[in-house]
Amino acid sequence: MTTRSCPCGLPEAYEKCCGRLHAGAAAPSAEALMRSRYSAFVKRDEAYLLRTWHPRTRPARVDFDPGMRWTGLEILETSGGSAFHTTGTVTFRASFRGGALHERSRFERVDGAWVYVDGDFLE
Repeated sequence: MTTRSCPCGLPEAYEKCCGRLHAGAAAPSAEALMRSRYSAFVKRDEAYLLRTWHPRTRPARVDFDPGMRWTGLEILETSGGSAFHTTGTVTFRASFRGGALHERSRFERVDGAWVYVDGDFLE
């Protein structure tokens, strides 16, 4: 068992953090889902990404850039997205070798589970 911290940036080991969600546990918040989706991009877990994408906006497949190397995630702001909400937003900066992606993502609950709807790229 590896003891490296999770790709999402939290100090917990991957297996106890995002790995639990990738294995089927429900994300307790929009932020937790956002972190787990970032980790899924790092690990190229297409099945998890598609499973946690809103049916209304889900693509047929995820095209991973073979040259992309994700290097870190920074959560900048959250709004809603807790156990008491049905929607939420998470603004984040995901760094990769050579740049960063800055996005405000929208999340909704579908049948009680958080899913990614869409996002706006920010400067």
